[in-house]
Amino acid sequence: MMERVLAIILAGGEGSRLYPLTANRSKPAVPFGGKYRIIDFTLSNCLHSQIRRVLVLTQYKSHSLLKHLRDAWSVYAPEIGEFITAIPAQMQVGSQWYAGTADAVYQNLSIIERLPADEILVLSGDHIYRMDYAAMIRAHRASGAEATIACKRLPLAQGSAFGIVCRDDQGRAIAFREKPRRPMPMHDDPGHCLASMGIYVFERDALIKRLRADHENQASSHDFGRDLLPDWISRGHVHTYEFGHEAQGRVAPDGYWRDVGTIDAYYEANMDLLRPSPPLNLYQHDWPVRSYHRPVPPCRTGPAEDGLPERLENTILGSGSIITGAHVRDSILFYLVHVEPGADIEGCILFDDVHVGRRARLRRCIVDKHVHIPPGARIGFDAAEDRKHFHVSASGVTVIPEGFCFSGP
Repeated sequence: MMERVLAIILAGGEGSRLYPLTANRSKPAVPFGGKYRIIDFTLSNCLHSQIRRVLVLTQYKSHSLLKHLRDAWSVYAPEIGEFITAIPAQMQVGSQWYAGTADAVYQNLSIIERLPADEILVLSGDHIYRMDYAAMIRAHRASGAEATIACKRLPLAQGSAFGIVCRDDQGRAIAFREKPRRPMPMHDDPGHCLASMGIYVFERDALIKRLRADHENQASSHDFGRDLLPDWISRGHVHTYEFGHEAQGRVAPDGYWRDVGTIDAYYEANMDLLRPSPPLNLYQHDWPVRSYHRPVPPCRTGPAEDGLPERLENTILGSGSIITGAHVRDSILFYLVHVEPGADIEGCILFDDVHVGRRARLRRCIVDKHVHIPPGARIGFDAAEDRKHFHVSASGVTVIPEGFCFSGP
C-alpha cells in the first residue's frame, strides 16, 4: 500500500559539471535519449511504483523544468489526493536558498507536515535508471528501521565519486562516508564497495526530528550524505537496500543506474542506448518512460540528392527529423533535426531543431538546441581547434551550446 508514501524529488541541482548543457536549464531538465528529460526516469519510476503524491523541489534555472512538468506530467487526479507539485525555493525558513539536500527538505517541512504520510521517499531527479520503489518500501517496513538507504554495488575504483555505506551481515548500515578517497570495501566482496544511490526511505516523524536537529547544528553543511545520515547511523537504526543484486519488484533486475553528472557520463549513458543489447531497454513495454510528446510529423528520409543516398546505422531518430542524402551512424537525434546531403555524423547527440549543413562532418559531438551547423564544417576531429570555440570534455566530446552562431560565410 503506497497511499501513505510521500515522494520528494530533489531537482534544484546546478549541474556545473554538465555545463554548457546546464547554462539555461537545471540538471534534471537536460534532454536525454532522443525524447526524454533526465527527470522523466525518476517520475516514471514513481508512476509505476504506484506513488501518486510527489513534491518536486526546484531552485536553479527552473523554468525549463517547470514547463516540462506542466506539459508532460499533469497526469494525476488532485480530486482524489494525487499530485505532482513543483515547489520552487522560496526562503521559507530564514533568508537563504537551499544550503544542502537536507536543508532543501527542511525548508519545506511546513508543507510536508500538512500532508498525511507514514513514510517519506527522498529521490534525486538527475539519475538514469528503472526501479520499483514499492519493493524498497516493503523491505524498509519489514526491517523495522527508521531509515533505509538504496545502494548499488560498484568497483572500488569508482567509489570515490559517491557516498559509501558499510553494512553488517543483517543489512544494517554501520558507517557512511561521503566521497571517500579510499572507499570501504564490502566484507563479502572486497573488490567492490556499496555506493549510496541518493534514494532514501524515512519514517516521517523520525525524519522531521532529525532535520530539526541538523538545522540547529551550526557545524553542519545540512546535506544528507555529509551530515544527517552519518549521524543517524551512529545513533539509530538505518537499513540498506541493495539495488539490482537480485530480483526486486516488477522491473527486470538489470541493475542499470547512472549518475550523469559529467559530460562524459552523460554521453556514455546516451550511447548505452545504442548497444546491440542495451543495458537500459527503452522498449520495455511493461515499464515505459513517460515524457512530453510534441505535436510534430514523423521522421523521414530522402529523397536523395546529388547521387548521395541516405545511410542510417544504429541511430535513434526523433519525430520531425529529416535526413537527406547523409550518413548518420551511432547517433541520437531529437525532434526536428535536419541533416542535409553529404553530411557525415558519427557518435553524436543532436538536440531539438539542429540543422546540419551540406557535407558537414561531426564526430563525438553534443549539439544543443537551435544550432545551424554550416556547410562543410568539421567538428570533433581536432580537439585543440574545437577548444577555441567550444567545451571539450576529458574524453574528447565536443559540446556546442544552445543557439550558438557560427561566424563567417
